[in-house]
Amino acid sequence: MKVSGLYIYPIKSLQGISLSEVEVLERGFKYDRRWMLVNKDHGHVTQRTHPQLSQVGIRFQDQNIIASHSDIPDLAIPLILENETNIQVTVWGDEVQAIEAAPHINEWFSRIAGEDCKLVFMPENATRPVDPDRAVNNENVSFADGYPYLIIGQASLDDLNSRMEVKLPMNRFRPNIVVEGSEAYEEDHWNEIQIGALRFHVTHPCKRCVFTTVDQETGKKGAEPLKTLTTYRREGNEVIFGVNTLALENGQINVGDEVVVVKN
Repeated sequence: MKVSGLYIYPIKSLQGISLSEVEVLERGFKYDRRWMLVNKDHGHVTQRTHPQLSQVGIRFQDQNIIASHSDIPDLAIPLILENETNIQVTVWGDEVQAIEAAPHINEWFSRIAGEDCKLVFMPENATRPVDPDRAVNNENVSFADGYPYLIIGQASLDDLNSRMEVKLPMNRFRPNIVVEGSEAYEEDHWNEIQIGALRFHVTHPCKRCVFTTVDQETGKKGAEPLKTLTTYRREGNEVIFGVNTLALENGQINVGDEVVVVKN
């Protein structure tokens, strides 16, 4: 087995970036979901309620994140926010300290979201613990839904697509790591794996929601893939696809790295 794809999503719920090599950190890949949009109540804003966010492209340029949308000029967001306002935000019930971006940045995103919102950044000194029942070393997580890493086997998507009339791309599921060469849904049973020189702990299968029904190319919602997944990928009242994962070591991994199952 080997790594066939590596992805980061610098701003939660916006488009991702495909990379050939990434820096592995405790709370996720470097720059992954360290920024997030919040509403007037400082609660997280995502494609679940604002599918139009899927139409905002993200790229790095010099020391900036460049956000782009077809309707308005590109926006430069500094990688390092200085002299900005500290605020407390919530993401899935967790209260987190964050830094608010400048007003012109907030205005840009408010136009896209169709309501007043702010862009916030999670600084290094902010804490957001992983569920203690799942943690190994009291890990923290970024603004991701709950865990630092999401792994999906390419064979799992291939199996899902074999059951549907219209095949879906991997970006519907927003993985961090895609593995090729495994059996379909084999990742469900991994406990500890090694990618390149680094070890990872797989905590449990990822519960999927309406987010996956947003077409990342058009921003339109549909019934799939939840309609099909519900027929054969249920765990209690939840639909599962992919696995939540923790990094046991920091370092670098690359596309093409070997993936070895250490423990099931």
